[in-house]
Amino acid sequence: MPLTGRARSRSWRTLALALAVPAVLAACGESPTGPSMTDAPLAPASFNADHHDLQATPPGYIRIGVVPAATEIVLGASSSFTLVDKETGATLFSGASGAATVTLLSAGGVDTRRWLQTACTGSESYRDDWVARAEALGYEEIRTEWVASAGCWRLQLGSQDQGWSARVAFKNQAIADGLAPADAWWPLVTIVLGDPQLTVSHDGVEEVVEAPVVLTSADGLVTINGAPYRGVAEVWTNGGGALAGINELPLEEYLYGVVPRELPPVPYGLPEAQKAQAVTARTYALANMGKRASDGYDLLPTTSDQVYGGYAAEHPVSTAAVDATAGVVATYQGDLIVTLYHSTSGGFTANSEDVYSNAVDYLRGVPDAERGEALEKVPTLEVFMRHANPTNLRAHAEGDFESDWSRYHRWTVSWTAEEMAEILATTVSGGITEVTAVEVTDRADHGRVRTVAFVTDAGVFEANKDAIRWTLRYFNSAGTQSSLRSTLFYIEPTTDPSTGEVTGWVAYGGGWGHGVGMSQTGAVGMAKRGRDYQEILRHYYRGVELEQR
Repeated sequence: MPLTGRARSRSWRTLALALAVPAVLAACGESPTGPSMTDAPLAPASFNADHHDLQATPPGYIRIGVVPAATEIVLGASSSFTLVDKETGATLFSGASGAATVTLLSAGGVDTRRWLQTACTGSESYRDDWVARAEALGYEEIRTEWVASAGCWRLQLGSQDQGWSARVAFKNQAIADGLAPADAWWPLVTIVLGDPQLTVSHDGVEEVVEAPVVLTSADGLVTINGAPYRGVAEVWTNGGGALAGINELPLEEYLYGVVPRELPPVPYGLPEAQKAQAVTARTYALANMGKRASDGYDLLPTTSDQVYGGYAAEHPVSTAAVDATAGVVATYQGDLIVTLYHSTSGGFTANSEDVYSNAVDYLRGVPDAERGEALEKVPTLEVFMRHANPTNLRAHAEGDFESDWSRYHRWTVSWTAEEMAEILATTVSGGITEVTAVEVTDRADHGRVRTVAFVTDAGVFEANKDAIRWTLRYFNSAGTQSSLRSTLFYIEPTTDPSTGEVTGWVAYGGGWGHGVGMSQTGAVGMAKRGRDYQEILRHYYRGVELEQR
């Protein structure tokens, strides 16, 4: 029988797969409290609920992997609680209050080897036909796996021999049999074999179970490793065979713990800005349900998805914003949008294709709303250089809608020639010892740098789009390397006035983050000037509709 992701059997479970999927962006949680950019599709992923199996999420609920991987997790409650075996419903422990410790007893065996990746298809009929043809041709190992984040099925064929020549021969045969294209490749896949076992202990008594355990409480509050959450607490193994601590709760209550972490109500407590953040967070969550189904939950509580702080993070202003927009999401032509957002635009947001790979109709570059729509409002080098108080990034450990709300609306950073060589030796090539030029060779209409060329003694190297931020790093006040705040910058050489020799470079920039979608501090500024959350969202996401779902 072929091994399928739909079945998600407890005896065969995918551990890890180094695989690039044919989705192009990543969802984001760049906020004033901690910048990050992570991967998410530029089209919301479809999701097959069957893939959750034992971990199926009730309608209106969401599952967050608050402890993604551990060997021991403590579940508890301050009110009366019940801890049950999720598969059988049998009560394992109950009490007036207290905690239970869940320990991984066994994760089964592990098999790691390469599988031939032939396709990732969204068509179940194609998948079934491919499996049938492979079986008819005598292939003994056939594997399919649903990838929620890409909205497609991976189709893979196994190979017992890990040698290169054997893999080449296997691939060529699969191509000849019409089961694989010429660009099929060999990702490394680890599979856990056998049934996981957990030990659950409470007040000196132990129980061994082979299913998820779930703790509920009388007051609706539970703890996972001491942190309080609404809803229920669950422990089961993730895709890698380690324990995962999962908080399952109503989606709207999940947002209570997201909005104040993504847009802190102190000092960003403008109600309409908080409402805009609530709608973007809700839209992201709904569009990405099941994104991490192979690990037994929907989303992570970090900037890899959205920052979620649970019950302890809740704030009355943010909670009121969630309640006031209950069920409201942003859509484009009937589909949930990809709600990319960032801390600070620097005066003009970016077209999606100027930062990532593809153009999205509603992710268009727009000016800080007070500036007007004309491209001549794009900040110039002179605007950056003449700014009264730009933040000096090297001195930090860390007029329009944004300028009153973000220290990174304008910033500057410098490098000596030696520092630039050291940075590029780390980020580009270890052979670089000297840099003679740093030149912007392509800039988008809205001001973002799309290509930077580095002329060095080891050759000419280029960095493109958002990768520029991780290539052109700088030394912060602690003397360690930090990524550049944004790609909205101008860079100029500094020279020795007597010899004309290049002694370093200085960058004049604006903004914090990738610059696509909603500027959080811009939203705060718009709210301060009387704009409501609908106006804010329609400014940053062009042509979208706001509807209840």
